[in-house]
Amino acid sequence: MGKIIAVANQKGGVGKTTTAINLAAALAVENRKVLLVDADPQGNATSGAGIERSKDRKNLYHALISGESVRELVLPTEIPTLWVLPSDKNLAGVEIELSESDDRGRVLRNLLVEIKDYFHYIIIDCPPSLGILTVNGLTAADSLIIPVQCEYFALEGVTELFETLTRLKRELNPSLAIEGLLLTMYDERTNLSAAVAKELRDFYGSQVLNTVIPRNVRLAEAPSFGKPIILYDPRSRGAESYFELAKEILSHG
Repeated sequence: MGKIIAVANQKGGVGKTTTAINLAAALAVENRKVLLVDADPQGNATSGAGIERSKDRKNLYHALISGESVRELVLPTEIPTLWVLPSDKNLAGVEIELSESDDRGRVLRNLLVEIKDYFHYIIIDCPPSLGILTVNGLTAADSLIIPVQCEYFALEGVTELFETLTRLKRELNPSLAIEGLLLTMYDERTNLSAAVAKELRDFYGSQVLNTVIPRNVRLAEAPSFGKPIILYDPRSRGAESYFELAKEILSHG
């Protein structure tokens, strides 16, 4: 049975989509069948994985609103074992269209049931908010990766997210586990990055993943070419760090 991992943080600009794309790609290169679910209306995980934007193509929005089979919506990528369930800006309408539904938090989980056994991993890129789409991602997931930028207010943002998770686990997904906090945009030239990393490790201990994602120009460039970093520049420090992350996640089982 496949493992569903949500990548979420209510703060934007923390490397969330970068992590979703590149972890999915690195796991796929490790010969695992992986589905990247783009649950963010910005659609950056879709384009960053090499899927061209299209107004005419059905996507996650149609599955969530009209119950269309996700089997018919997943698209192949340049990596043979990686597929994408795409999104576009229409997905923002889900927040309104599902607001009256009694089961609005469980729609994505119900959709993924039919394909969960086909994939080794399903990675969900959640939007940078705590609305219905993120709630759906967290309710569908077995575990959660929380990217945390090495910056001054990092601990504050994580504390807020953990408070939300406590409520969500109580009401919607009691079995949701923390896969780990992932330190991103780490700059070894600054004292701040080291101080934030130490503070998070002191406070959260083993919940912080060993892998650290560095600030890396090649990593920042890759999405504009529609490629995961392991295809764009497999020898870069960014690529190496996501290969490390994939191995760490695989070791968790």
